[in-house]
Amino acid sequence: MLPTVEWTGDSVVMIDQRKLPSTEIYVTCRTAADVARAIKTMVIRGAPAIGVSAAMGIALGLSKSKATGTKQFTTEFQKTCDLMAGTRPTAVNLFWAIDRMKRAFAEAAQGGGSVDEIKARLVVESQRIHDEDVASCRTMGAHGATLVPDTARILTHCNAGALATAGYGTALGVIRAAAAQGKTIAVLADETRPFLQGARLTAWELVRDGIDTTVITDNMAGSMMRLGDVDLVVVGADRIAANGDVANKVGTYSVAVLAREHDVPFYVAAPISTIDLQTANGDGIPIEERNDREVTHVGSSRLTPVGARVRNPAFDVTPAKFVTAIITERGIARPPYQESLAALVGGRQ
Repeated sequence: MLPTVEWTGDSVVMIDQRKLPSTEIYVTCRTAADVARAIKTMVIRGAPAIGVSAAMGIALGLSKSKATGTKQFTTEFQKTCDLMAGTRPTAVNLFWAIDRMKRAFAEAAQGGGSVDEIKARLVVESQRIHDEDVASCRTMGAHGATLVPDTARILTHCNAGALATAGYGTALGVIRAAAAQGKTIAVLADETRPFLQGARLTAWELVRDGIDTTVITDNMAGSMMRLGDVDLVVVGADRIAANGDVANKVGTYSVAVLAREHDVPFYVAAPISTIDLQTANGDGIPIEERNDREVTHVGSSRLTPVGARVRNPAFDVTPAKFVTAIITERGIARPPYQESLAALVGGRQ
């Protein structure tokens, strides 16, 4: 399994996803600021992976604190949490992981723990978040594989694989699980402009796994559906509102509308931590706008004329009415999502 992000004891090491597929190099983060920078600059990306990395960044930052008393230590902890919270606004897993770390801190502090004991507790919690993510992806994959026919041509958008999680993947976890069951799988990977996560990352992962993979440009998806070359769509998510509206990489909405028009099932695979019951619908999901250069350039080559204005929203929202089902580690939610998602989330702490 590809090691997306790892705790080494005195650093957090992550594969630099900006360099793939041409170069496989790892970035060593030695401070919380290093981790925050890596998240913001997309060294690491994908909602679950962002959450895991933020938790490890908090543990890393506090492990190097020189504070001797809990008052100063608490101030440093809050500043580190705020640092992580300011990196990427759309992925709710980020804030979920920060809240987990805050609860772990509070429990250790209220129990009379020393600074060193609280530090150790934060490290343990970050590792739990990592390990739980891998386990949830595998369970999610098994649930999702039940929706995949014995022979299936699957379209996916962006990268929701091992690289977007602590390992195994959400949407690609479904694909991996179906392939492991002996099903005949062929994948169409949208290139996913402008950051090309599909062309660079999804294709790289699946080729490594020996899964039949074809990269297409984003504007080919509808044509492929019209030709009958797509049996189902599986994508990930960065935030799912209480009513089932889904925020995912920009372009997902277009794929969902096309899938509905061509009677192709459209599935979303995401962990319970991606479900945000506090946000009623997609209108309340913040959409990150990224740097113009991601659109105007590929590498060092400029594609657009100087002076042309640019929009670069990193995500869009797919209304729940276009979503056939939502696959989680606790089972599969179907409409009406207001009820089914709440039931799956259940007693989550």
